[in-house]
Amino acid sequence: MKKVAVVMGSDSDLSTMQPCIDRLHAFGVPVSVRIISAHRTPQTAEAFASNAENEGFGVVIAAAGKAAHLAGVLAAYTTLPVIGVPIKTSMMGGLDSLLSMVQMPKGIPVACVAVDGADNAAILAVQMLALADKELADKLTQFKKDMAAEVAAKDAKLQAAVVG
Repeated sequence: MKKVAVVMGSDSDLSTMQPCIDRLHAFGVPVSVRIISAHRTPQTAEAFASNAENEGFGVVIAAAGKAAHLAGVLAAYTTLPVIGVPIKTSMMGGLDSLLSMVQMPKGIPVACVAVDGADNAAILAVQMLALADKELADKLTQFKKDMAAEVAAKDAKLQAAVVG
């Protein structure tokens, strides 16, 4: 099975990204977690992204805030799919991070989830990997069924409480 790289621009992003890491583990997907700065360690970012496919990665998830160029820089150096997770900031609430990720030039796409959308980034990465992995696809199917059952159970509980 291909691995997923979770790359953060700062150690302060870990609390936001922990649900992503946990979700990938729950699906049994191997995860590598790194702190690499697009601005402070650009050579490391280039080397990591350039070698990611050869290192067995199938998807890269990049989380950053403020001038959130990490996802775009990594995408520039790899043909692997890159998913950006914009981190909420105190200045603009994450809008600055979001725009840094979604406004990519032609030819360097970055998929992007919601601000602080770490869990969805993991699920999207699993969906990408599941295209070539039947076992993972089956786990996703069960995951969706479990979510639907949870909603149905909550609705039944509500109906019982309202109707009496």
